[in-house]
Amino acid sequence: MAIPPGVIPKPVWAALLLSILVACSADEKVTEPQPEADEDVDELVELADPLIGRWSGDLDGMVERRQIRVLVPYSRTFYFLDERGSQRGLSYEFMEAFEDFLNDKLGRGHQRVNVIYVPVTRDRLIPWLRDGRGDVIAANLTVTPTRQRQVLFSRPWSRGIDEVLVSGPSAEPVETIDDLAGRTIYVRPHSSYFESLERLNRRFSQRGLPRMRLEPAPGHFETGDVLEMVAAGLVDHAVADDYLAQLWNQALPDLEVHEDIVLREGGEMAFAVHPDSTQLKGVLDEFLATHRAGTLFGNVTFRRYLEDTRWVLEDGREEAVARFAGMARIFRDYGREYDLDWLMLIAQAYQESRLDQSARSPAGAIGVMQLLPATGAEMGVGDITELENNIHAGARYVRWMIDRYYAQAPMDEDNKLLFALASYNAGPRRVREMRREAERTGLDPNEWFDNVETIAARVIGRETVQYVSNIYKYYIAFQLISRQQVLEVPLIDA
Repeated sequence: MAIPPGVIPKPVWAALLLSILVACSADEKVTEPQPEADEDVDELVELADPLIGRWSGDLDGMVERRQIRVLVPYSRTFYFLDERGSQRGLSYEFMEAFEDFLNDKLGRGHQRVNVIYVPVTRDRLIPWLRDGRGDVIAANLTVTPTRQRQVLFSRPWSRGIDEVLVSGPSAEPVETIDDLAGRTIYVRPHSSYFESLERLNRRFSQRGLPRMRLEPAPGHFETGDVLEMVAAGLVDHAVADDYLAQLWNQALPDLEVHEDIVLREGGEMAFAVHPDSTQLKGVLDEFLATHRAGTLFGNVTFRRYLEDTRWVLEDGREEAVARFAGMARIFRDYGREYDLDWLMLIAQAYQESRLDQSARSPAGAIGVMQLLPATGAEMGVGDITELENNIHAGARYVRWMIDRYYAQAPMDEDNKLLFALASYNAGPRRVREMRREAERTGLDPNEWFDNVETIAARVIGRETVQYVSNIYKYYIAFQLISRQQVLEVPLIDA
């Protein structure tokens, strides 16, 4: 489903499915993008372009479009969902704070400039930024001369980072860096760790020492995955940033972190923008003056994700898989029955209740779809305190509103769904009144974004505007993630 041109709405559906259905990865850094990186992504590009668009420009254009697309890799430290489907991670926390900072600076009110999270694999970060599929890279990218020729870095959000050797229980002792000569190191080829090891190999060759054997980790692995292999004794050595090595050492006590064997010293990490986005870099620099490591915000946020091992241990994941798999199948079935995209339905349910069937609102709304009992009865469905009935009634209600209020309206299918979602939240009568007001003021009553949405912001405030925006953003991010990852349970039929 294509998003109407002009505006892509608010927060992210960082894919509840992803944290539950996809083998999670820890954190790693991307190096110079390889020429082959885009050769196998035609399907993802074909999906992504209608959803997020291809656009290049600076902050003034982003403000006009009301969107800043943030490219993020899914990571158990930088961007992930917890067991309840809530967004977490360093990149998420920093970018949410940046969104507030920017909107306060611009005085945007209810119609905010929205941060849109675009989850992609790490080898796509720089190519997609340069191709106009994103505006900011929010990842643990080390500033290197190679990258500085391709992107424009903000001021660092963290400094003094060392890349250190990590060994497992099966490894022979290592006393000095020269002991690595002839050893096998397990490393992801596109990481900056690989660059550091290649540099060390050149030094070994110049001194007549045997080169290290660099065993390539699978392309979807990140630092945490590699360190889990090391801790299990399957491989002997790896390299990690010191702060990640210490975090994973808490979770995996069989690791040995060699703080005195440093392959890159004093690294700096920063956000990256397109080389032409100097205005955006300026505002990011202003933001980081009070939000980098060493500030109150930075220290609290870093402590939350780099000292608390609960985010990397994933307790209860099997139960979450089973619970969500069953729920997703119900959404899929009723999406088919009522000719609705089931991913859009599940995004709506996440916005309504965080997929919690026990949720009850002060107004008496019940369950995952937050329906009033009277609405459930009107839809002719049984007891909506039962999960399947609740989802069934919600799907039928969305279809009913489209057919009753918007089927004959001169608007495209996307806007029919947008207006149905707005009606679900605010009621069809209020939406009808806002469409009339839009027409009286010279706006298009058949376009939600930047038209009737403007009236909603004025009349209702932020709630309905944000409601519709959030659902679309959850939907976008899940669509992108689902095409990149291998699902662990068969939720999507062939």
